[in-house]
Amino acid sequence: MQQTATEPGGEELSLAERAYRVIRDRLVMLEIRPGAPINEDQLAQSLGVGRTPVREALKRLQYERLIATYPRRGTFATDVNITDLAHISEVRQELEPLAASQAARRATATDRATLTDVLRELESVDPGRRDAAELMHLDLQVHRAIYAATHNPYLEDTLVRYDNLATRIWCLFVDRLSDMAGHVEEHGPLIEAIVAGDPDRAAQLARSHVVGFEQAIRAAI
Repeated sequence: MQQTATEPGGEELSLAERAYRVIRDRLVMLEIRPGAPINEDQLAQSLGVGRTPVREALKRLQYERLIATYPRRGTFATDVNITDLAHISEVRQELEPLAASQAARRATATDRATLTDVLRELESVDPGRRDAAELMHLDLQVHRAIYAATHNPYLEDTLVRYDNLATRIWCLFVDRLSDMAGHVEEHGPLIEAIVAGDPDRAAQLARSHVVGFEQAIRAAI
């Protein structure tokens, strides 16, 4: 039976989005190491999808500076360059407080429920029992929930991109960071301020968190 024109497009978009999210997080968490070659066939096989969704995902990831393509050489995961930390922090120090304050103003009941669930998970963190990867996944979860609660897709997309780049730097130095659990737990008061609808306090806490992140990384270098 012949498929309608809308079916393949919808299906392909869904597969490409799924491929994008999985590959993105592998790159962010350094499961795909910086400088490693990107093989479309291997990725497609590991994800159980065709090459086209993977190719679409890789186009987005190249724009987000997580991969780079070189003529006659191929495609590779980008290096993690510590000199980028200052540039990334400069952007995040302006936009993270904006996102936190807007989330406090605009969060829906569903957003607040999601953030409350994340807060409960934060409160259950046992530094002795959570490994670094779990803590970083939780950190990403917190940030992405806050960005979604801004209901500004442009702000959300921008901050997800920069938070991904910051997390790669964090992963690179994770073995040297003494209090990573404490850094993640800092999100508790921030989430409480957003859920309570306090934009000024949320902005203040978000800025402090970004500054503290940069200081922790520099101390570990």
